[in-house]
Amino acid sequence: MNMVFRWFGEGNDHVSLQDIRQIPGTKGIVWALHDIPAGEVWPPERIEEVKQQAEAAGLHIDVVESVNVHEDIKLGLPGREQYIENYKKTMKHLAAAGVKVICYNFMPVFDWLRTDLAREMEDGSTALFYEGSRIEDVDPFELAKTVAGNPDVTMPGWEPERLAHLTELFEAYKNVTEEDLWSNLAYFLDEIIPLAEELDIKMAIHPDDPPWSVFGLPRLITSKENVKRMLGLNDSPYNGLTLCSGSLGANPDNNIPDIIRSFSDRIHFAHIRNVKIFENGDFIETSHRTEDGSIDIYEVVKAYYDSGFTGYARPDHGRHIWNEKCRPGYGLYDRALGIMYLWGIWDALERQEEK
Repeated sequence: MNMVFRWFGEGNDHVSLQDIRQIPGTKGIVWALHDIPAGEVWPPERIEEVKQQAEAAGLHIDVVESVNVHEDIKLGLPGREQYIENYKKTMKHLAAAGVKVICYNFMPVFDWLRTDLAREMEDGSTALFYEGSRIEDVDPFELAKTVAGNPDVTMPGWEPERLAHLTELFEAYKNVTEEDLWSNLAYFLDEIIPLAEELDIKMAIHPDDPPWSVFGLPRLITSKENVKRMLGLNDSPYNGLTLCSGSLGANPDNNIPDIIRSFSDRIHFAHIRNVKIFENGDFIETSHRTEDGSIDIYEVVKAYYDSGFTGYARPDHGRHIWNEKCRPGYGLYDRALGIMYLWGIWDALERQEEK
């Protein structure tokens, strides 16, 4: 297991590279050029700048999260041809810098969605919270304004150009069905996977979060059945998955250890986190510890271990603890604790095998 840690860049993250370097067993950063709008080419010099910063701290830049997919590609519009060509150019630039995995998603309009970015828990910490009943009453335009109006919060996947044209985007998706979205994903994969093979760079789609439709928008990567369908769209090993235990795990019908064992050879990147699911389907993100949530993180890690997983893994969203001021879900302290919990399980499994 190659442990990595998400980093949003100098001037955009209160967590420093030196902080990350001090987390035991952490070898690299998961990064992106967040200021570049979806669809534009990432300049080689900007990529090199991040590489030099990371390597100076003794860290690698093997994993990018995310190279976001332009909405024209998801919608299947004529403009997708140019945006796919731009995507390919970015892939080439990243491969030249040594990037091994590109995480991306195919969620319309929004990336991950929560109704409360700092819900207080019993111990006084706060965490990301999803309250289903509020989604039906929430105006997505007002929600977007909240994000767009806060310069201290750069939510991944909520690019300014998406927020500025929200009305047009919702109108564009009005008649787009789930099957339409599947067809457009297949087209995208057929275009980029041959290049991924040539560049030796793995593509790893992230599940939808939460794994069901929101605001009436279609969503695809929501279950074991749909993961199988996605991998079958292009059977190349370079067409793979970012397995997020928290995203798929928000639906208790998804058996995460079983999904890991079923598709272990196509999982290029692992997001490991826990969520506590309430009886009404609401959920809150907890510590990584199994007992604190609804996902058996021990069994999740064991599934990776038993499968001989040697890919990249990171702790995903964490709580906000010890009065840390941080971007929602991305504090240093709880994610560092999460890494140590994951290593503790992994080390114990290794010790058991030695006996």
